[in-house]
Amino acid sequence: MIDEKILFEHQAELVDYASGDMIFSENQRALFYYQVKKGEVKMFNLNEDGKEFVQGMFEDGESFGEPPLFGDFKYPASAVAINDSQIIKLNKTAFFSLLKEHFDIHLQMTATLSRRLSYKAMMMKEISVYPPEHRVLTVIDFLKQKDGNPPEYEVELTRQQIADLTGLRVETVIRAVKQLEEAGKIKIINRKIHR
Repeated sequence: MIDEKILFEHQAELVDYASGDMIFSENQRALFYYQVKKGEVKMFNLNEDGKEFVQGMFEDGESFGEPPLFGDFKYPASAVAINDSQIIKLNKTAFFSLLKEHFDIHLQMTATLSRRLSYKAMMMKEISVYPPEHRVLTVIDFLKQKDGNPPEYEVELTRQQIADLTGLRVETVIRAVKQLEEAGKIKIINRKIHR
């Protein structure tokens, strides 16, 4: 998202995280801007029963965890490295200084946060109103659009990851995927979902 050269000019550091390493925890004070250089990060919440709800997944070039920096509140979710990852980390003061110097980056950040807010509103509606098949299809279509809306899109997520993103149980996702395939809305090729 932000050019790495600019981040490092503002004293950012590159931090290696192994798969499963916690980057920050829910309710921890927000002190840094994070951007994935290489790897994948998941932001999530756990309920009282230990069920995970994924707030978002971020990969190479994407930033995460910015709203608490702007709103001066604690992280509403935890972030963990899904695989071995390199994360660029910039302290909050330097991050705000960078935004003041580079208004174009500030506008880009605002647009990114707006898209994420739109996604959250869409998912809240999905979870509260629609049946499982609709929720699954909405997530697939969102990912397809994010990837440039190719004529045929292969979903890289596992059934468990789709469940975590939609607030469904994996068994429900498996049934929903089967029903969507029977309805001709998706194809299953080598156990992968295609739309």
